[in-house]
Parts: sequence; structure tokens; C-alpha cells
Amino acid sequence: MQYSHSDAELIKQPIGYWAWAAHKAVVTRTRTALAELDLTQPQWWILAQTARTGGRTRDELLDMLSGYLDTGREGITAEIDACVAHTLLDEDGEGRLTPTDQGRARYEKAAALQDELWAERHAGISDEEYLTTMKVLQRFIHNTGGRAWHH
Repeated sequence: MQYSHSDAELIKQPIGYWAWAAHKAVVTRTRTALAELDLTQPQWWILAQTARTGGRTRDELLDMLSGYLDTGREGITAEIDACVAHTLLDEDGEGRLTPTDQGRARYEKAAALQDELWAERHAGISDEEYLTTMKVLQRFIHNTGGRAWHH
């Protein structure tokens, strides 16, 4: 791969731009690939959280996922409703959401896709480089008084 600038020039590049460009590239690639499975990214999050845990309530999903990529409570609610409407999730009398057979099958395809996307994104990047990148990005967030949310 050819880098955009020399090392001396890269040191002076704005982190905000490059973090944004990386975010946009990764999210666009992920959403495009999930769309081929007829899933939105938030629907993937919902299926993953319900399939891996034996189910969750709406409130549990809202508390956990509404901070993801600024989706918000209304956005997650709409995506939960879409999963139910498309028979990907069942909601029992106690409000617990679990994947239907169709939802479980879609989850399994999407989980395999996510593994492929992970490998694609990490090609040529060592675990050490990735760890350093994650720590540096979190330090930038901390240094600027920002807040990152993840469970």
C-alpha cells in the first residue's frame, strides 16, 4: 500500500480528518455488506445481542445500543420494530425478544460476514499495531474531553 504522505508529513496530518475518513470507510463497507443480507447495521446489533444472550428486553437493547453511532433510542426502537415486523424476532409476553428461526439464520450469515469483514479490515495490521491505534484514539478522545460509549 502507498501512504498519502511521507512519515514526516503524516505526523502533521489532522487526526480528526483521518479518524473521520476511517470511520466513514469502515461503516460504509459494513453497511453495504449487511444490506446484501437485507439487514441494517442496527438490525445486526439487535440480532447479535439477542442471539448471543438468549434474548433481551427492549429496555436492555435500548440501554445497550442507543449510543452506537448516534443511533439514539428512537432509531433503535424503529429497528427493533422492523426486526419484529420482518419476523426476525419474537417478543414473548414478558417483553423478551429472541430470534425466530429466520432471525437465527440471518444472524448466522451476518456473523460469518462480520468475521470476513474483520479479516478484510485487519489485513496487514498486526495485533500490536491495532492495540496501539485503539489506545491512541481513546487518548485523543480523553484529551479533548470527548466521550466514547461502548458496553
